[in-house]
Amino acid sequence: MVFTDSMKIYLGADHRGYKLKERVARFLFEKGYTFEDMGADSYNPDDDYPFFAEKVASMVAYDSESRGILFCGSGVGMDIVANKFDNIRCGLGINELQVKAARRDDDINILSVACDFVDEKELLSIVEAFLETPFSGKERHKRRIEEIKEIEANN
Repeated sequence: MVFTDSMKIYLGADHRGYKLKERVARFLFEKGYTFEDMGADSYNPDDDYPFFAEKVASMVAYDSESRGILFCGSGVGMDIVANKFDNIRCGLGINELQVKAARRDDDINILSVACDFVDEKELLSIVEAFLETPFSGKERHKRRIEEIKEIEANN
């Protein structure tokens, strides 16, 4: 599914991701996407990423048509927290091609950005790939997602 006007994007960042989150928010606004910034609302070097990852993942888990973008230093902490939620398939995005593959094959619904390792130009192409690449819907990929859901249900 390609991102549509009726879908919503949730953003969340800790202090190490704050600057790039703000840049992505401007980009989304300029492109006309509907989004909600779940924080941080200001730079605070003492904040902790789990709080923001939880806020975004809970919203995406609740609204299956939405997507989330998380920002922290390595991207890994946010990724770990988000994937604790049922029906969340968060992926650490490292470049545009990898994110396209993650959307196409794994139908990721949250992107986690490693802000210490990505520049602004690369970031915007990664975000666009995340929002504009549809899930392939191939049977093998659907089957694998169903297998993940079974694991989440402890079956």
